[in-house]
Amino acid sequence: MAQKQWSDLTPPQRRAVIALGAVEVVLTTAALVSLARTPAERIRGPKAAWVGGCFVQPVGPIAYFLVGRR
Repeated sequence: MAQKQWSDLTPPQRRAVIALGAVEVVLTTAALVSLARTPAERIRGPKAAWVGGCFVQPVGPIAYFLVGRR
């Protein structure tokens, strides 16, 4: 099965891909800024692990906001 190319997508599909990509960028940025500003005592687990986890899309930033903060 051949992979779809950008040109194979319909305009609504293209908009959805762009919107979801933007949401991922915003979530990741917000999580990283929060990690940088929050003291280590208020974060569950090591900060370095959460920084790495934030790049596991899309679950990393969501997991940080749901369970990573105290």
